[in-house]
Amino acid sequence: MNYYSTNQQAPIASLEKAVVKGLAEDRGLYMPERIKPLPASFFDEIEKKSFQEIAYTVADAFFREDVEAEALREIVYDTLSFDCPVVPVTQNIYSLELFHGPTLAFKDVGARFMARLLQYFIRRDTKDHRRVNVLVATSGDTGSAVANGFLGVEGIHVYVLYPKGKVSEIQECQFTTLGQNITAIEVDGVFDDCQRLVKSAFMDEDVNHHLRLTSANSINVARFLPQAFYYFNAYARLKERLTAEQMKHLVMCVPSGNFGNICSALFGRKMGLPFKRFIAANNANDIFYQYLQTGKYNPKASKQTIANAMDVGDPSNFARIYDLHHGNHQEIISYISGATYSDEQIKESMRQCFQDNHYILDPHGACGYRALSEQLQEGETGIFCETAHPAKFKDTVESVIGTTVDIPARLAAFMQGEKQSIPMSKEFPAFKQYLMGE
Repeated sequence: MNYYSTNQQAPIASLEKAVVKGLAEDRGLYMPERIKPLPASFFDEIEKKSFQEIAYTVADAFFREDVEAEALREIVYDTLSFDCPVVPVTQNIYSLELFHGPTLAFKDVGARFMARLLQYFIRRDTKDHRRVNVLVATSGDTGSAVANGFLGVEGIHVYVLYPKGKVSEIQECQFTTLGQNITAIEVDGVFDDCQRLVKSAFMDEDVNHHLRLTSANSINVARFLPQAFYYFNAYARLKERLTAEQMKHLVMCVPSGNFGNICSALFGRKMGLPFKRFIAANNANDIFYQYLQTGKYNPKASKQTIANAMDVGDPSNFARIYDLHHGNHQEIISYISGATYSDEQIKESMRQCFQDNHYILDPHGACGYRALSEQLQEGETGIFCETAHPAKFKDTVESVIGTTVDIPARLAAFMQGEKQSIPMSKEFPAFKQYLMGE
């Protein structure tokens, strides 16, 4: 399948080029030329299938034209070595727990899939034997998921750019203590500065002549498309629990920062996933929420919040959502609503949910839970993404709910390592000089 740029000024690309380059020549994001709908028979018996079986069917529709069947199956099954269960929180609200992977965050799915797909293309490429260098900007969980997804993968080196002092200590440990083929770069700025450095590197002729670059942010099609897997699985697991009538009124709520996660859900809808409507839940960074209200997209400098992985002032994947709907604001708001919450409202929701339901939310999931609590209509059932384990925000969560949050063993292991990072200015010339010296 071919891929085009959302800016419409770059050559059509193959999947391999879209994955290896990450960003199109015109700074646009790659989009598949078509989205294949899945047959009704798939949804009729989806509850009988395992997570891996469901994911392989979805992956087949996206990638089968470009990847051999057995290789694709191996990539999918190896990626999904953990579950993403659906857990009841209230009578009509469920949590899609996406924190059961190696780094306890939803991005484990996309990062692991991309690492394996990129390695597949590298091994197949007999012309270019240069090392592939992955540049990734993170506001928290992306860095750890990508770093661990690519750790030890032959032929690939990862550079994680993160804003100094603006990720949690536990998040920082997950990508600064690994070594091997992972380099952490501590940028004196905010997440948007990190993202700008990555995009500028892709557009710089000198850097691209010197290094073979790709990105593992959700701008990469191999990162965000596989995230559709767990929405299909969520539908299947709910179908095991709910009546046929209830299944007609499902509302999916996604805590949203760079909008790759909800974008993959919208792709799922285009493939036939029958969610009734969607809610994009924001923290104080309300750019998409304001777009829904006004039809105008006005990016701003990001604000720092306790839901730091959503601290994005210019979400990259807005371009994909806009393109997916041909820029039609009315079509977008016909089935997508928004929400925006302050830190105090997020804390209030965490506290209330724990008191009422004995369920511990992380700050991001709390945005999703609150949006459903406020926006669900009579007869509807809601499901929100619990995007990270509460222990990744241990201090914040414990101070809010007043009880101890246990740290899973695999998370505690990261905290024993020694931090290794390279300080970096937010100005591109400094970053370029560093890359050119590599």
